[in-house]
Amino acid sequence: MAAPPVVDLPLVDERLAADLANGLAAVEKQLRASVESEDAFVTEASRHLIEAGGKRFRAMLVLLAAQFGNPDAPGVVPGAVVIELTHLATLYHDDVMDEAPVRRGSPSANARWDNTVAILTGDYLFAQASEILSDLGPELIRIQAQTFSRLVRGQIRETIGPSEGVDPITHYIQVLADKTGSLIATSGRFGALLSGAPAEVTTRLTEACEAIGVAWQLGDDLIDVAAPTADSGKTPGTDLREGVQTLPVLYALASDRPEDARLRALLSGPVAEEDVDEALELLRANRAMIEAREELLRWADKAKKALAGLPAIPAREALIGLCDYVVERSG
Repeated sequence: MAAPPVVDLPLVDERLAADLANGLAAVEKQLRASVESEDAFVTEASRHLIEAGGKRFRAMLVLLAAQFGNPDAPGVVPGAVVIELTHLATLYHDDVMDEAPVRRGSPSANARWDNTVAILTGDYLFAQASEILSDLGPELIRIQAQTFSRLVRGQIRETIGPSEGVDPITHYIQVLADKTGSLIATSGRFGALLSGAPAEVTTRLTEACEAIGVAWQLGDDLIDVAAPTADSGKTPGTDLREGVQTLPVLYALASDRPEDARLRALLSGPVAEEDVDEALELLRANRAMIEAREELLRWADKAKKALAGLPAIPAREALIGLCDYVVERSG
């Protein structure tokens, strides 16, 4: 079975490219096998999002991090499968909470069946991940538990919003770090640990991958506003229509400039369809976009600083290239 594409990541080293392609093919095979059940419906529901595609970004990071140790160590591919199963499980649950009808171009599980099936399928994937993880040792079980705790806390923080007196922008960045950055950080950490990489390397990879995760999501925020076409896989302005207060919106709402009054009024809640074009035009021309991009650049630079202390191997250059890609994709 062919491996998914590697996130448009430029790989100048042919051996590394081959290692990643082979590793992703092995992950894909084990990922599908891991959700096999004697119950045909459970297998079908569990494979629903697997077969919908995805670039296996987190699995790729596990494999890249493993290059700093022994990339052929027996736990590396199962570790990547654990990460992907965890990610997929969160998608099933996210779609229920967001009432999303589509995921990766296909009907979401909750739309195809119902919320109960989607929730239980996500739970099943978490259980399958835990079973694989039990063979990888207590340290990784502990790390996974801590990561899952952060994922849930991030979702709760996003749901209830910032507490009184808490800066909404600070709160938003923390939500991104927990909801997105934590599992991406664990991807790098798993790859390093399972390959036997040195402790300092593991620490640097964990820090860098979390920063990459936050930067990636901040890039999505910018793309939703700036992209003239659906480069992000969704219609530009989707977040505005849904009343999601992403970083550019938060910066715009924090402005006290009189000339931003109309924009603030439009962004005070979900933007009506007839006002979306105006809101996008005003937001694209607003300083809020510059401020949001500066924040993205800070996180990308943070990742690069952590990566700079790693051994100078092709995997390090690939990760640095990924930092540049995260910035460039946002325009």
